[in-house]
Amino acid sequence: MYLNFYGFREKPFNLTPDPCFVFLSKTHKEAFAHLLYGINNRAGFIGLTGEVGSGKTTVLRSLFSQLDADHHRTALIFNPCLSAPELLQSINREFGISTCTSNSPGALDALNLFLLEQNREGRTVVLAIDEAQNLEASVLEQIRLISNLETGKEKLIQIILSGQPELLEILKREEMRQLSQRITVRYHLQPMDFQDTVHYITHRLEVAEGSGKIIFSRGALKRIYRYSGGLPRPINAACDRALMVGYSRDTARINSRIAAAGIADMMSNASSYTRKQRLVLIPAFAALAALLAAGVYFGSPDFVDRFIASRHVEAVGVQTKKDSVIPDEKHSHTLSAELGKISESESARMAFNTLAGCWNARPISKDANFNVQGMARAALDRQLRLYRFSGNLGALLRIDYPAGLEFILPGMPGKRFVSLAGIAKETLLIDPPIAGEKSLTPSEIEKYWTGQGFLLWKDPLNLQTGMTPGSKGERIERLQGLLKEAGIYSMPSTGVHDGNTISAVKKFQSSKGIEADGIVGSQTLMLLYRSIDRFKVPRLTVGRK
Repeated sequence: MYLNFYGFREKPFNLTPDPCFVFLSKTHKEAFAHLLYGINNRAGFIGLTGEVGSGKTTVLRSLFSQLDADHHRTALIFNPCLSAPELLQSINREFGISTCTSNSPGALDALNLFLLEQNREGRTVVLAIDEAQNLEASVLEQIRLISNLETGKEKLIQIILSGQPELLEILKREEMRQLSQRITVRYHLQPMDFQDTVHYITHRLEVAEGSGKIIFSRGALKRIYRYSGGLPRPINAACDRALMVGYSRDTARINSRIAAAGIADMMSNASSYTRKQRLVLIPAFAALAALLAAGVYFGSPDFVDRFIASRHVEAVGVQTKKDSVIPDEKHSHTLSAELGKISESESARMAFNTLAGCWNARPISKDANFNVQGMARAALDRQLRLYRFSGNLGALLRIDYPAGLEFILPGMPGKRFVSLAGIAKETLLIDPPIAGEKSLTPSEIEKYWTGQGFLLWKDPLNLQTGMTPGSKGERIERLQGLLKEAGIYSMPSTGVHDGNTISAVKKFQSSKGIEADGIVGSQTLMLLYRSIDRFKVPRLTVGRK
């Protein structure tokens, strides 16, 4: 594995999406703006199309991460190969709507009641369906019926249909004209140009925190751009293979010849690997990258060294040794069985209470009428904010807040939640214990964790709203004061969200390994409060800022 050779904390060009590596090119930012415009103006239907690997899912995830959980309810459907009733049930499940009937009218009525409730509480409901080009005509008709749910003034749900260019052809059909006419906001995601491709590659190398000596020559960048056509996914594949070739040749300079060799090797080997093999190997590499990232934040340099020594990965193709990280099956079965005894809502309540306890907030009583979707309201009732997380273990440890992790157990319906409360040596502390176990290894976490979860945090200075560029007032002055305390902002506190403020925010974001977009979102505020001692933020680790 080339991580140690280049000094990376984790692989910079993983094929699996990671919010920490998000880079929005010019075309991605335009797509983001179109989606946000459609949602804010309650367009009802929004269309997003683009070639395979163009970054559609990345845009959707970035959008959802920016939507305030207090004012939005979101759901993302990744498996559109469902019947109309199955899709409706899946939508209800994602929104946490429990229905006693599986028939479409009953499920649609339950969804309508949920949407009316959210509308009364001032929340915008957003549903995104990815890979929509695979939807059957009957399913598209079901989606059109869902879009009919409205008040006398506005749509109750904002629906984003995201798919490959084939979706455009489907919508041109005569029988699809009613649906097509409702999509008033559309955007086709174009490939990145050469300049953005260079910025994209540089960004991912910087986030992975390499030694700083890795150099892609201009010739290598041009070759990768020609091969990829400016699409992120093939860029990742080409860069990853180029780094592998560079490692095998003991050089940190990736020139045109090395890039060409990597691309040629990748193309020649592509036919020899079945889809099944790739799906098995990619998560293994992703888990390893996350574990190495986690090792850095365990505060123990030996953790990484021991991990590499005991679970060495060959730097040849994408083959791994048989001693890769595999949790003990008997132990894992016990954990799964014990978790399965607890309902989804009860496990969510227990995880919520553990996190609330870290803030000395009152718990939710066992006899309370509580469900997963009620966590945001429960947090607000305790002067806390709920942050919904999506990413890998390394990204979660970078935030360094206690977290509730969403698990999917084999053969069991619904989800379960486990609270991550701290770190001890090479394990992750959980509370309450499961089957007497107070900790899990990273590999046990990866076995069941969906990559989704939630964190509780406080916004004592009430900075989550009113942080737009050009805005003025006390909130901006308080933000500038925080940035000063963090050692980032040295200008006078003007109370104006100006260029100096945005630059300071970007500098702070870069220092914490998150996207430097200058937007003061939930994660930026969480890290800002965490970096200042007087706020006494509960941490997974000790001694870090």
